[in-house]
Amino acid sequence: MSKKIYVGNLSFSTSDEDLRKLFEQHGTVSSANVITDRETGRSRGFGFVEMEDDEASAAISALNGTELDGRSLRIDEARARSPRGGSRGAYNNRRY
Repeated sequence: MSKKIYVGNLSFSTSDEDLRKLFEQHGTVSSANVITDRETGRSRGFGFVEMEDDEASAAISALNGTELDGRSLRIDEARARSPRGGSRGAYNNRRY
């Protein structure tokens, strides 16, 4: 079973490959993605890595707070994405 890891406070110059190399020191990486802005293509300063459960836990413990590209990383288990409220819901909930 794989676990998704949140990696925050990334430098805007950090690439998917940089992220993969960092985490591969602690096990097999299924995927490593730096999240980019849709319009500009520039990094949004965070990303996600997928690893096997036991390796992921070890990587989180070992890497949280370490530096990459001059930035102190914030690493934690990724949480499920909360539902995003759209404008449609706001109109349906109004009382007239």
